[in-house]
Amino acid sequence: MIFSRLALIAVFAGFLSMPVLAQTAVQISADSFTIEEGTKEAVFTGNVVIKHPTVNVWAEKVVATYGDGGTSDIKSFEATGNVKLETDEQTATGDRAVFSPGDQLLRLTGNVQVSNAAGNVNAQELVVNLATNVSTFSASEGGRVTGTFTTQ
Repeated sequence: MIFSRLALIAVFAGFLSMPVLAQTAVQISADSFTIEEGTKEAVFTGNVVIKHPTVNVWAEKVVATYGDGGTSDIKSFEATGNVKLETDEQTATGDRAVFSPGDQLLRLTGNVQVSNAAGNVNAQELVVNLATNVSTFSASEGGRVTGTFTTQ
């Protein structure tokens, strides 16, 4: 199934693991940008747009939490508020996206919709385990995961 690997999510997660950024030009724009040394957070707020050669990200707020290695030592990445991830082949939307490089998990939550030419899936949560290449769509309690697929 085309959604089993979710290439968009894998590209997004690879993009967020930051060592790639040293080799690739990434454009980030926002209404404001703050580095909070005490909490080790880089915070972009207001109409955040991240343009990478393979994926674009839109959100109201993006927070990158980093370790002792500075901004190249990303511990987690969180995008909130009308999150949209888009490649040439696929679009995913939700209320919140969190990527943790340490456990290689990407969680997209809240009104999740993933679509491409083969169809679309709607869920409350999507968890992508990049280590195992397993993507799991979940519904909220009492809800259901739904999808529409184009057959050939």
